[in-house]
Amino acid sequence: MAIRRWLDDQVTLEPLKNLKIAVIGYGIQGAAQASNMKDSGLEVSVGLRPNGKTWEKAVAEGHRVLEVDEAVKGADIIHILIPDMEQEKTYKNDISPHLNEGKTLSFSHGAAIHWKWIEPPANVDITMVAPKGPGQRVRELYLEGFGTPSLVAVHQDFTKKAWDKTLALAKSIGSTKPGVLETTFREEVETDWFGEQIDLCGGVHQMILKSFETLVEAGYQPEIAYFECLHELKLIVDLIQKYGITGMYNRVSETARYGGLTRGKRVIDESSKEKMKQVLTEIQSGHFASEWVNNYKKDRKGAFGTMLSELESHQIEKVGKDLRRMMWPKEKIE
Repeated sequence: MAIRRWLDDQVTLEPLKNLKIAVIGYGIQGAAQASNMKDSGLEVSVGLRPNGKTWEKAVAEGHRVLEVDEAVKGADIIHILIPDMEQEKTYKNDISPHLNEGKTLSFSHGAAIHWKWIEPPANVDITMVAPKGPGQRVRELYLEGFGTPSLVAVHQDFTKKAWDKTLALAKSIGSTKPGVLETTFREEVETDWFGEQIDLCGGVHQMILKSFETLVEAGYQPEIAYFECLHELKLIVDLIQKYGITGMYNRVSETARYGGLTRGKRVIDESSKEKMKQVLTEIQSGHFASEWVNNYKKDRKGAFGTMLSELESHQIEKVGKDLRRMMWPKEKIE
């Protein structure tokens, strides 16, 4: 069965007419989505902790800002965009007491529902609009008259209108212009975590470090290794994103094409795939979710601090900071 997909001319904002939306959280994704919704003509409020660091920012950017429980009380749709690990507590304290029959609980990530950190009542809609890009890009592309594609899902359709509202929300943030695809909460969270761990963050990070170390240990200058193993990676990824893998190979030199096609499979081989399957199993079984929750509750900042300090002290980070300052002297380089 072909995956269901929707484009802009197939979706209308009409299902959201006269409905009030509370966006909970004003981080990078919250700020982008709330602003796009407001600019699309929807009635939006932003729910935040009193005296939080984003309160003044949201006000300055033209939003009606309320404490979370007040925003939820007056809302028909509660769109939760705070970090995964904060959602359970916020839901219990500020959202669930005001989650009346027929309201919609909406997310941009499936973790809290899939792993049952949040267990809403049966008389509400549970939906998801998950942009496939960072919040900054969600806002930038909207302002350019386009948008970021999104995955959409309905986990619980009490009102029998959940799909109409979900697609309308996707349209309001600009996602129906490039297109939205149907998924499930389970599929979204498991594939999202797998991508982050295997290639988008973990795999790329380790590949860069190991290739850089190989060149430096062989006697090559660290600055040259940095350009070859890190800097040029973006250029290749941009080609892959726009033209696909084959399209990328058709746009690089013949030497790069032959070398990549014949050597790449020796570096990332079937044994690598077996390890990927192990990581996927840990995600599917709930092992990673439990590990993450336990570590977060134990010492989130301490754990991150140790790991990031080790990475920051790596030679590639020191060399990279110097080279980035050379290339972009007017920007603040971290």
